This record gives sequence, structure tokens and C-alpha cells, in this order.
Amino acid sequence: MKHLRIAILMALSTVVCGSAMATEKQFASPDGNLVVAVNDEGGKPVYQVSLGGTVFLNPSPLGLYTNIGELFQNLTMKDCQVRTVSDTYTLKTTKQRQIAYEATEAVCQFEQNGRQVLDVIFRVSNRDVAFRYKLYPRRARGGETLVAVITDEASGFVFPEGTTTFLCPQSKPMGGFARTSPSYETGYSLDDAMGKNGYGEGYSFPCLFKVPSVAVPQQQTGQGWVLISETGTDGTYVGCRLLNAGGANYKIGFPQPGELNGHGSTSAAVSLPYETPWRTITLGTSLKNIVESTVANDLVQPKYQASKDYTYGKGSWSWIIGMDSSCNFDEQKRYIDFSAAMGWRSVLVDALWDKQIGYEKMEELSRYARSKGVGLFLWYNSNGVWNDAPQSPKDKMDKSPARRKEMAWMQKNGILGIKVDFFGGDKQPVMQLYEDILTDANEFGLQCIFHGCTLPRGWERMYPNYVASEAVLASENLHFGQGACDAEATNACIHTFIRNAVGSMDFGGSTLNKHYNADNQHGTTRRTSDVLALATAVLFQSSVQHFAMAPNNLTDAPEWAVQFMKDVPTLWDEVRFIDGYPGKYAIIARRAGQKWFVAGISAQKEPLKTKIDLSPFFAKGSTVTAYTDDAALNGSAKPMKIGKKPVAVTIPENGGLVFVNE
Repeated sequence: MKHLRIAILMALSTVVCGSAMATEKQFASPDGNLVVAVNDEGGKPVYQVSLGGTVFLNPSPLGLYTNIGELFQNLTMKDCQVRTVSDTYTLKTTKQRQIAYEATEAVCQFEQNGRQVLDVIFRVSNRDVAFRYKLYPRRARGGETLVAVITDEASGFVFPEGTTTFLCPQSKPMGGFARTSPSYETGYSLDDAMGKNGYGEGYSFPCLFKVPSVAVPQQQTGQGWVLISETGTDGTYVGCRLLNAGGANYKIGFPQPGELNGHGSTSAAVSLPYETPWRTITLGTSLKNIVESTVANDLVQPKYQASKDYTYGKGSWSWIIGMDSSCNFDEQKRYIDFSAAMGWRSVLVDALWDKQIGYEKMEELSRYARSKGVGLFLWYNSNGVWNDAPQSPKDKMDKSPARRKEMAWMQKNGILGIKVDFFGGDKQPVMQLYEDILTDANEFGLQCIFHGCTLPRGWERMYPNYVASEAVLASENLHFGQGACDAEATNACIHTFIRNAVGSMDFGGSTLNKHYNADNQHGTTRRTSDVLALATAVLFQSSVQHFAMAPNNLTDAPEWAVQFMKDVPTLWDEVRFIDGYPGKYAIIARRAGQKWFVAGISAQKEPLKTKIDLSPFFAKGSTVTAYTDDAALNGSAKPMKIGKKPVAVTIPENGGLVFVNE
């Protein structure tokens, strides 16, 4: 599966003396276009990032705050060992199946008072910069210091003046529904000025920035893009956020003290030597590198082998339309029949099934599902003691004995996986809980979906039974309020470029109902077209998709739309950026086997009129099915011949398009 090759780079890094006491070292991506410079002037290490000769990040701080020393000042860079690294691997559960990764690695060694205390390890590929720290044991009176507490990072990102932001504010802890925040479920501010701090608590990863005045040949906009995130976080560290430290300066922030109901510190206790998770910076003169980046998984390795050959696919769930009352035996049986009629793999049985169905009847329901070729995912509350969420089953996932007993019961009854909800924040004990749930679930052959949760950080590769996380303002809000329905297209035009760019996203959308209600006549009203619903099934990536369709759609939705939802894949081999702008419109292409899906949506008031070059995806003279909307959002599916020239398309506000080869 994996072939790792490490070759020593023959060319030495460039060394420039900025002053008698300072050293600067530079190293570049394999294509030489992306350059990082590291400097220790004044004893404070900084790095700078340039793309194509243009500075995307000004000198930005590096270092750690620990209980064994302040490792961000009084440091001297002694050496910077540079080599190339490459890796090839297969990962069928994310945006790209076959990945060939190549980067320049630079290990910059820093001393303090003549003693090696810290390495900053950089990886520079053709579209990404990443760095992490290696912390060393200390010789002390009476022996070695082999453990430490990392209390904060100095790691920062200083942008050029005039940069604008596309950010998701971090919620304050112990707020929102049943005191379940933060859960990465707030709305984005788009094209906003720097210097703000969200609701006062910074921003949830990933964080997108538009850098102005970038010199780009044959491009009118002259803008560049930077996506900041992190990867490789497990139970040995904390999940981080981004804080504004004044003006154009942003820094890594540790969890808020109030998370986990105030229990536990905001620090990370580590065993030495220790390597922190990676901070990732994806850069481009367009959004192409961000949409196509695989850096979240390039930098990590599997933590264990899959216990079985996991399968993936589409499914249904009643809760998004019918809410809690739908989680009863008869309605779930109806949804099993619906999934079977659609040729789908699963049904997600949501909260309160233990009370409204019961364990004995759930065993019967699982047997019925399997007789129809369908499997079940079961919802669980992660609690615990960290919020007031009353939904059950509770107290089944937070402690190992109860968790393993429950998982053994699921394995015995052929359950496919679990959806675990309402986590307590990003402190180290919570990150360890994610890892414990995943590890135990793999032993019992169960896949894991997380909701009310943190961002996945390379977990598709680290944990083979991991499927996806919510960590977004997802489809439930379309049921809860008309405002979310009114803004659906705007929000859908964000996720391809930010949230879903770094990890699988369990959104639970693509409904063909006109209303979010079981009778399809009451409740909130969908403003978007059926074609937009189809397009988001392509735009939103997760290897398991539980769509918001309902059994009535078999008779009340257009036949062409239902057939598309029967056929659309959830496993993709390749993704390509075509065009887009966060919050305005998004057009990308995904490939599954030999089949290409070109999908686009628009939230702009004026119809989006553009041309799409389809030649990279479809052969000249071939026929594709074109799913398009007219000005009144009436959709249709018609055959279309591929010619020589780019195709002129129009996407109305709240509408979409999809081209699929036959």
C-alpha cells in the first residue's frame, strides 16, 4: 500500500547572514516555486513563505511555551538539514485515491544556552508548507526530564496588509443547545478585514485568507489564497484554533478553559522526545491548490490496520425530515425499504432509538435491514459529563467497559457503524476519547461518524474505520430555521474551498423535498433547485453519505433527479478545481473510475454566466447528460454532445448544473 522513499537532497540550503548574530536559511519546494526562509534574528525564530517570488506570509513567529522552558526566545539556529521525502499511498475515502507526495524536508535545529532543545521540521511541497516541533528530553540533576507540558505555541501567521479573511468564529464553551458548544458550527464571515477575533475566541480551523496584489501572469484578479489548518492531532495533544494577535498577525490558540465543563487543563502533557501535530499552509494563485490539496493525509501514517475490508456508500436517515419522533420501529422499517429501493447501503437510526425502539426490537430491525441488503448506523451521545444533551443512548461511549460491551452487541447484530454526537471541546482528554472510540470500534468492525465535534485532522488515513465529521453548520439547520434555507446556496458555495478542503464532511443534505417536514407541505421551505441538490452530492465529499431524501421522493420528485441520487458515487478517484469564489459560486469536477461529474452551484443574485472547458473530462464527440436549471429553477436532464469549444453555461441564483458522461 505504501512505498516510502527518502533521498538526501544534494543541494545544500541557502545560507544568508542577515547580521553578525543572525542566520537565515532558505529551502524550496521540488519545483522551486514555493520558498521558505527561516531566521533566528534576536534569538526569536521566524519563518517567511513566498510563492513565485511574492511574499504570502511575512516573517512569522515559531516556538513553544512549556513547563521546561520558554522555547520561543534566546534560541540559536545551529543547523538546517535538508532532504527530499516522497510517499505513495492509496486512500479511497477522501478526495484523491492514488497520492504521490513529494516534498523538501528541512529540520532546523535550535539551541538554547548551548543545548539542543527544539527542532522545527518543515515540509514544503509544490502547493503546501507544513511545520511541526520536536521537543527533546533534558538532562537534570538526578536524571533526565522525560515528560513535559506544552502550555501554548508561539506559532504565528503574519499576512500582507490588505489581506481579507473567510473565517468561522469559534463558539464560547458551554453555550448553545444543551451547553454543547464549541462544535465548529457557526457561520462564516466572508471577505472580512483582518484584526478581528470572531466572538472573542478566535476561529475554528480551517481558515482561508485572500492575499492581494499577487503577480500572476495572464490572470486579471492578481489575488492569492492561503488556507491554514492542522493535521496529525491525536490523543497526545490538543485541538487548536486560530487567534488574532493584532492586525495582520494570527497565532495558534489552545482550547478554552471552559471546555469539557471546565474539567482538565488547556495544555498538552507529552512524553519526551515528542513531535507535535503539523501546522499546514496551502497556497495558490487560485483556489486550485486548496481544492486539490491532500496535505492533511500526506503528513500522517495509519495508527492501526483495518480489522476488515470496510465498505462505503449512500444511505438515508429519517431524523432530518421527521425529527425525534421518526425514530420508531415502523418508520425506520419504511426507511429501510426506501434505501433498498434506491439501491443504497444503509439507514442511519438517530437519537432516542434505545427508548423508542429498544434493543430487542433493534435486533429485529437489523435482521430485517440485512434481509433487504441494507445495514444500520446507530446514533450515540458521547456523554459523559461535559454538557446537558439529554438524547440517548447515553453513557455508552465515554468509558471503555461500557463502550466495548455496546460494540460487541453491535457486532453480533450486524451493525455497520456509529454516529457519536455532542463532544466536549478540544482538550487533550477529548482528543483521546476520539482516538479510543475509533480504536475500539475498529476492533469490532464498526465505522465512525462524529457530530457536534471537532475538525478531522488527517483521520481518514490515521484511523482506517473513520468516515467523516460534521464540524460545519450542517443540514439540521435547514430544518430548524428559514434563514438557513434562505442562505443554503451561499453556505454551500463555501465548503468546497474551506471545510471540505481538509477533511471528509458529514453534511447530510441533498434533499428533494420542497419542505423539511414529513408531509412535504409544512415546515421550512427549500429555496434551492433540485439540480443544486444533485450538485452538492458531488461537491460535498464523504465516503458515506446519508442524504436528506425521504420515501415520498420516489413519487413526488423528478424521476431524473431520483435516478441521479441512486447512481451518484461516494468514493472518488480524483478532484479538479474549475472555478469559484467562496460564498458566490463553486464549480469542480470529480472522477469515479472512468466517470466524470462536473458540478456547479451559484448563490449570486445575477445569473452566473461563464464558459467551462469540458475537454479534460469528456472526449470530443461523446454524449453527456446535462442537468441544468432555467431562470425559474425548473430543472431538466438532457443529452448534450461535447464539441471543440468551451461550453457556455448559465447558473441562476440558488441553482446548479451537473455534467456526467454516459
